[in-house]
Order: sequence, then C-alpha cells, then structure tokens
Amino acid sequence: MVNNILTQSLILCLFSFALSVWLTPLVSTFAKKFGLIDDPKKNSHPKVVHTKPTPRAGGVAIAASVAISSVLFLPQNSVTSTIIIGAILISILGVLDDKFNIHPIPRLIALFAISLLPIAAGINISFFTNPLTGQVFNLSNFGAAEAIISALFSATWIVSLMMFLNMGAKGLPGQLPGVVTIAAVVVWSLSLRFSSDKIELPIILMSAITAGAFAGFIPMNMYPQRIMPGFSGSVLAGFLLGILSIQSTAKIGTTLVVLGVPIIDTAFTILRRIASGKHPIWGDRGHLHHKLMDNLGLKQNQVTYFYWIVTASLGITALNLDAQSKLITLLAIGLILGGFLLTIRK
Repeated sequence: MVNNILTQSLILCLFSFALSVWLTPLVSTFAKKFGLIDDPKKNSHPKVVHTKPTPRAGGVAIAASVAISSVLFLPQNSVTSTIIIGAILISILGVLDDKFNIHPIPRLIALFAISLLPIAAGINISFFTNPLTGQVFNLSNFGAAEAIISALFSATWIVSLMMFLNMGAKGLPGQLPGVVTIAAVVVWSLSLRFSSDKIELPIILMSAITAGAFAGFIPMNMYPQRIMPGFSGSVLAGFLLGILSIQSTAKIGTTLVVLGVPIIDTAFTILRRIASGKHPIWGDRGHLHHKLMDNLGLKQNQVTYFYWIVTASLGITALNLDAQSKLITLLAIGLILGGFLLTIRK
C-alpha cells in the first residue's frame, strides 16, 4: 500500500515538475508582451538585487501546474475545487499587482477573502496542542462560536504564511521555489508515515504536486534569473502550505520549524521597521539575505543555497520533534538569528 502511494506521488511530482518547466517560458513570454516587467532602472528600490529588466508573474506558471495536476489526478471534491479556484484567483491578483502595484490594504483584504475558500470547504484549525504540557486544547469548548473562532484562526494562519513568504523568502533568485519545494517535501514525508489512513492520501498527492510545481520553476529563476515568481508565486506558496499544514499530520508546528528562518527574519524586520518609525511592510535592505550579501560578501547563489540547506536541515529535524521540542527549536532559531542580525547591524 505504502509503495503504491509512494510511486503514485513520485509520478505526480514529476508530472507537475515537467508541466511547470514547460509553462514557465510561456508565462515569461506573456509577461514581456503585457509589460509585466520589473525594471530596476525605472523602479529603483533598496531591496532590489537584479540589475536587468526581468519578467514578473512567474507564479502564474506554478499555479497553472498545480491547477492542471489537481484536476487530472486529485479526488474531485470541495477541497480540491477550492485549491484550484484559489490558485486561479491568486494568479489574477498577482498579475494585477505586478501590473498596477495594488495598495497593500485592498490586497490584504483580497487575500483574506481567498483564504476563506478552503475554510468554507472544511479546512479548519480545530484544536491546539500546548507545547509545554502536551495538553490538547479543543475549540469545541467554545460551543456555538467554534466555527467563527476556528475560521478566524485558520484564515489568519494562511494569510500570515502568505505574507511571511512574500516578505522573507523571495528576495533572491531561486530562494522562494527552493524553500517551498523543501517544505512541501517535508509535509509529503511526514504524511507518508500515516498513509494507511485514507484521509492522508489527498494530502500526500497535493504536497507532491506542490513540490513538483515549485521545483519546476527553479531552472529559470536561478541566478541570473530569467523570470521572477512575483507576488502570485509567494502568496500561492503560503496558500498551499497553509492548507497542507492544517490538513496534514504535520500540523502548524512542523511548518513553523521548517520555515523558521524566513518567518523569524520577517518578524524581526517588521519589529525593526516599527521601532524605526517606518511602515512595517515597506521594503528595505534589512532582511537576512541582504545582510549576508552586504556585510559578509556572499553572492546571490551562495545565499540561496544557504537558505536551502538551513530549510532542509530544519525540515529533517522537525520530522523527529515533539511539540515541546519544536517550540525550543523555534526559540533557538530566534535567538541565533536575532543575535546575528544585531551583531551585523552594529
């Protein structure tokens, strides 16, 4: 049974990968034709690292790969439908943002609306585990208000993951697709442990699709990048990983550990900007990947590989941790990363 599911998911991952590899150049041509180009000379910004005009909207290719693979191979139900519809809506929002630079507030409202689609299909956070005691806190204790509270927590988690990946994991060529591919593989690996449970099958297949789609985008996104993931790519990553982390046995704790570096880096960045009297989401060169280049002299590819290695290491570690150990690991990442950023700044 396990071998059959393993083979099926690997084939599906390869299909999604090949589809993404094929679609990405087509989307690049589309982006050039419709002016979805990021020109650093016309749109100068401290956070920008590329020096030549580069097509945006790469997330459309990834979304198309996910949607097509899901239609062809996933069980067709309300959950699958919301994933497909969500991927399409995120692509549309991403293209509009790449073209017109939508104001962050209406963009955020749109993301919350999209996050409600899978929640309406039944993907909800229904309980929490206290990492200190192991005690399970069930939202059913709130009675009639359970649905509202569960939906609020779930939407907040999905949108937060969208924003964390958008701000902290897509600054360099290859950074975002590599990190997301690794995170999806971790969810896939953990879900395989429970493959005897039929509920896990769609999660195993969806994580394989996600890993393949983002991995297929890497060749054209590596330095010197020929296309950027854009807003749609990072938001789609948060959308898919948010859904998988709620559905799967991996749960939120494992996802937090795997994506610990970009999440904690983004949190520190937001706090630093607020403390400096700046807008919390207005970009600068204060992210970890900028500091590794500006202060330590690492090249773009070297920083990207650093993110991949750390993410993979945390992923392997997370597969063998209980709730309390995950909390300790997150605190350790925060202390190490915070100490490094403070030292670099001084």
